[in-house]
Amino acid sequence: MGAVKTKRMPRAVREQQMLDAAVRIFGQRGYMAASMDEIAELAGVSKPLVYLYLNSKEDLFTACIRREAAALTAAVRAGVGQGLPADRRLWTGLRAFFAHTAEHPDGWSVLHLQARTHGEPFAAEAAAMRAEIVAFVTRLVAVAAREAHRDPGLPEREVAGLAEALVGAAESLATWANATPGVTARQAAATLMDFAWSGLGSLMSGRTWTPPAEDATP
Repeated sequence: MGAVKTKRMPRAVREQQMLDAAVRIFGQRGYMAASMDEIAELAGVSKPLVYLYLNSKEDLFTACIRREAAALTAAVRAGVGQGLPADRRLWTGLRAFFAHTAEHPDGWSVLHLQARTHGEPFAAEAAAMRAEIVAFVTRLVAVAAREAHRDPGLPEREVAGLAEALVGAAESLATWANATPGVTARQAAATLMDFAWSGLGSLMSGRTWTPPAEDATP
C-alpha cells in the first residue's frame, strides 16, 4: 500500500507531508529526542523514503526551520494593514504574529526553542528569520516616527533598539500564550500593545523619559 501511495502522490506533496510530521515531532519532543522512525510513521511513509527525500535528520530539521520561518514572516507581512495609522499597523502585525504562532505551536517551538538551542547551522537559520522580522518592525517604527514628526527625533539606533525590544517581547509572550490555557491571539496582541504603545505613542508625540542625573557623591 505504501509503495502504491508513494507512486501516485506528487513528490512535492509527499515532501510537505513529511515536513508536517517532522515539525510536529520536533516541536513536541525536541530535536535530540525525535527519531526518524517516529517521523516516518506519522507521515505514513518508510524511513528510507524520508532519507531519500531529505537526506538526513539534520537536513530535515533545517528544512523544517526554513519552511516555518518563511510561513511566519509571510503571515506577519500579510497581516499588517496598509494605509492605516501607525498604532493600527502595529496592532494588525502583532495580531497576525500571535495568530500564526497560536495556530502553529509546534512550528513556533521549532523556531523559538529547538533551533536556537542546538547549535549551528540551526541557530543561524532562526537568527536569519528573526533579523528579517526585526528589520520589518524597524521600518514600521521609522515610518511611524516620520508620520508623527516632519523631522523625526528618533535616532536610527534608537529605532533599531525599539524594534529589537518589541520583537523580543513578542517572542516571549507568544511562548507564554501558547503554554497558558485560554489566552487568545487577540488577547496576547492587546497585552503587548498595552505594554508597548504607551511608550511608543509618547515617543511619537515627542515625549521621552529622561534618566535621572547621575549622583555625584561616591
